[in-house]
Amino acid sequence: MGGVSTAIPHIYAIGIEPADIDFMGHVNNANYLKWVQAAVIDHWQRLAPAEAVAGHLWVALKHEITYRKPAFLDDDVIATVLLEKVQGARAFYETIIKRGEDVLAEVKSSWCCLDAETLRPSRLASHVVERFFPKD
Repeated sequence: MGGVSTAIPHIYAIGIEPADIDFMGHVNNANYLKWVQAAVIDHWQRLAPAEAVAGHLWVALKHEITYRKPAFLDDDVIATVLLEKVQGARAFYETIIKRGEDVLAEVKSSWCCLDAETLRPSRLASHVVERFFPKD
């Protein structure tokens, strides 16, 4: 990770549905993308002020997923979301998906913040960004 992120890790519990399981008996890889999107949006909605949540939308620009181990129907799976940095209208995240101590997948993603009305890229106010990077 370039630089040290002071962001608080956001924990997001993942529920595995029978429909997530593929012909090989484990979670289909496409579901990890759904999980990351849900975890990152949950992180934003919990930490950002209500007016910022109402006024902004996030769209994914890029996801890079490294799969480590398969997940199965009855697994307790947790995603840990870490906001690495915000640059202009873009945010860069690392999300680690784990079952207990086992890392199932690591995901690097970048997102673009949009103004909810104009749907144009929107830079976040510094007081909003600061909510994600607490001062010591």
